[in-house]
Amino acid sequence: MTIHHHPSDETLLRHAAGTLSAGLALVVAVHIEGCAACRARSARFEAVGGELLEDMPQARLAPDALGRALEQLDLGSSASSARPTNVPRQAALGIKLPQAMRQCEIGPWRWLGPGFKWSKVEIAGSPQAKVMLLKGRAGLRLPAHGHTDMEFMQILFGSLSDERGQYLPGDLDEAGSDVDHQPIVGTESDCVCLAALEGDTRLHGFLGRLLRPLVGF
Repeated sequence: MTIHHHPSDETLLRHAAGTLSAGLALVVAVHIEGCAACRARSARFEAVGGELLEDMPQARLAPDALGRALEQLDLGSSASSARPTNVPRQAALGIKLPQAMRQCEIGPWRWLGPGFKWSKVEIAGSPQAKVMLLKGRAGLRLPAHGHTDMEFMQILFGSLSDERGQYLPGDLDEAGSDVDHQPIVGTESDCVCLAALEGDTRLHGFLGRLLRPLVGF
């Protein structure tokens, strides 16, 4: 599989530094899982960050710092082991999800328009994250829209295209507030993608105004 659209270096740097929002970070993690080139770039950025930390002057730790750190690790381990996986939901959705999404809560498919469905993705500890799976039938012309901030979209199955190019499985699209487009699903199959939003989507036209209340963000 050849991947043509990747996250920017700035995005990978922010991901390595842990400064991306939870939703955007999830989409980037899904991309990195399937992209050897971005895994290598991300590893280099993480190594640079580690070197910078080593060069920083050491600070004296509080007497109870080790105990508090171990306590947090125990809490995190308990929460992780108690959290259900999304395997049953994958079967209900009819798709296999990336490993990076294994601890997410995945909602059922909901009707969003003729040939168009969405499923809410919940990230543990980040209830405000605006993340969803989108599914469009082959050949579907999606509603024209823009963005008030960033939208990251990772293609999982099928393909999308707009005036900027074609997006195939493994491709990640970063769309900012300067992008207004109307994606079209490829005719070869249905398309499923993972999308995360910062801000809101500006849906254009009559159909967009009808669909806006159906998405609970």
